[in-house]
Amino acid sequence: MTTPEAAQRIGDAAGGRGELRLTVNGAAVSLAVARTTPLLYVLRNDLRLNGPKFGCGLGECGACAVLVDGRAARSCVVSAGSVEGRAITTLEGLGSSAAPHPVQQAFIDEQAAQCGYCLNGMIMTATALLRRIPQPTETEIRAALRYNLCRCGAHVEIVRAVQRAAGLAA
Repeated sequence: MTTPEAAQRIGDAAGGRGELRLTVNGAAVSLAVARTTPLLYVLRNDLRLNGPKFGCGLGECGACAVLVDGRAARSCVVSAGSVEGRAITTLEGLGSSAAPHPVQQAFIDEQAAQCGYCLNGMIMTATALLRRIPQPTETEIRAALRYNLCRCGAHVEIVRAVQRAAGLAA
């Protein structure tokens, strides 16, 4: 039987545990973690950034979305080592409660949440979409968000929030 300590040593050898340098929300951080560690675990456990949520662990639901060089990425299936030297932005890096990012403010204004578990993924994906397409059509918004799961049925409000953030809301 393998002890947890032995498993960690095996994992460290396979994953290249060592100093990992990341840029998260504009700040340079150095961590001693295995390069194969999911980025989500590093963000939540080591950096205490709780915007990205653990949902499915398979990259299917979107709750763990972050921006990597401005593009939405599922942090539960991205290894921390693969994003070294790239700009990582979490929900906390978009804005603050005192000065929310325009997408965050639009979600607040449209009351685009019920339980809130999907919000991180919806907001991060919407932010990436609006960087790529500043004034998307409703079809483009729905296409961009289609792989972000929301079980509460807040889809109408979420689409309206993205339209508001893009300045398209009436």
